[in-house]
Amino acid sequence: NSYPTNMLIPKKNRVEVYKYLFREGVLYAKKDYNAPKHPEIEVPNLQVIKLMQSFKSREYVTEQYAWSHYYWFLTNSGIEYLREYLSLPAEIVPATLKKSTRPVGRPPVGRDGPGDRPPRGGDRPGFGGDRQNYRGGGFGRGSSDKAGAPDGYNPEFRGGLGRGRGEGN
Repeated sequence: NSYPTNMLIPKKNRVEVYKYLFREGVLYAKKDYNAPKHPEIEVPNLQVIKLMQSFKSREYVTEQYAWSHYYWFLTNSGIEYLREYLSLPAEIVPATLKKSTRPVGRPPVGRDGPGDRPPRGGDRPGFGGDRQNYRGGGFGRGSSDKAGAPDGYNPEFRGGLGRGRGEGN
């Protein structure tokens, strides 16, 4: 290994982190250098962060940082390096590269695929489908039939509530 190591990490811990990273394909860590251990791996959090910094500099992982958490994603060169380091066969791949087995119950719903809703727009007249019926319901601007309060509605204003009430009232 021609890369300088600033932090001495026991090989047992290094192998644990590498195994986890290869199995999952992704790794996260809270930016807490004093945490006694990583939540997923029995290794101090600082060692996980430092190992991933090293991987990032060698472009074995890509890094995202959000809400005081680091997120690392294994790259193809990182997969090759870990496969060689851990002496793994080519058939074993990280979880991120495995094909997901979707449940067979419902067919996937695509843009033109089956679904419960009719397609938008379709053969309905006017832009926006049935919005015109909603908007042109005879209320509001430009309408001669003004909608107002129902017959018999008589609000009472008793005064004295809210601001402006005098002290002597």
